[in-house]
Amino acid sequence: MRRALYGVRKKKPLPRSGFFIRPQVSVIIAGMNADPLELQKFSELAHRWWDPNSEFRPLHEINPLRLEWINALAPLAGKRVIDVGCGGGILAESIARKGATVTGIDLSEKALKVADLHSLESGVAVRYELIAAEEIAAREPGQYDVVTCMEMLEHVPDPAAIVQACASLVKPGGHVFFSTINRNPKSYLFAVIGAEYILRLLPRGTHDYAKFIKPAELSQFCRHAGLEVAALKGMTYNPLTKIYSLNRDTDVNYLIACRKPA
Repeated sequence: MRRALYGVRKKKPLPRSGFFIRPQVSVIIAGMNADPLELQKFSELAHRWWDPNSEFRPLHEINPLRLEWINALAPLAGKRVIDVGCGGGILAESIARKGATVTGIDLSEKALKVADLHSLESGVAVRYELIAAEEIAAREPGQYDVVTCMEMLEHVPDPAAIVQACASLVKPGGHVFFSTINRNPKSYLFAVIGAEYILRLLPRGTHDYAKFIKPAELSQFCRHAGLEVAALKGMTYNPLTKIYSLNRDTDVNYLIACRKPA
């Protein structure tokens, strides 16, 4: 996610499950493509990540929608997948359940510890690592069939650099998926005022309107990174039925599917 905020030095690996070995990590501060306040904000909530009635309830509710959309465009079984900005591992675990070999990366050590613990409890194998997207892209270029980066771009100072890192990680012919929030008066009303202050779906201060990204801007980031935009889908929430759905309305939340030319 964020430019070399952390460099990771592996210590002696410790076996933590029957599926794989999880290395201990030590953290080094370097340059950054991250907002320390954003990291602190999500780290403080990390212990509530897997509580479906917590501040992360929206993630639990939209996860089946985004998972099935991804799987329909890029069948996940047998694929090697990396989830950039995985947080507590909600999407990463669900992708692994589809039969993929999954790596999840993030810069919140607390969130990764929660993700790792839940993986052990659920028996779903996911390899988690505390590392920046740019750093792992330099280390493992072209190694993944599918790259996902969901609900993250609106939280970093340089989203174009994250898009470039994701493009570097994916194999030729592979798929990259992003989701983020549009920038317009409607998105401010719904994603900030409505979600954070009226409906209280999210904690106040979760989003910074200035960091929202228009679909045209994200599409341009993707093209500059050598990706082809293959599909665009909107996601909406009905406050009366309390149901999320995928549709053509990209005014607020939206997802983009890209493909790297073979």
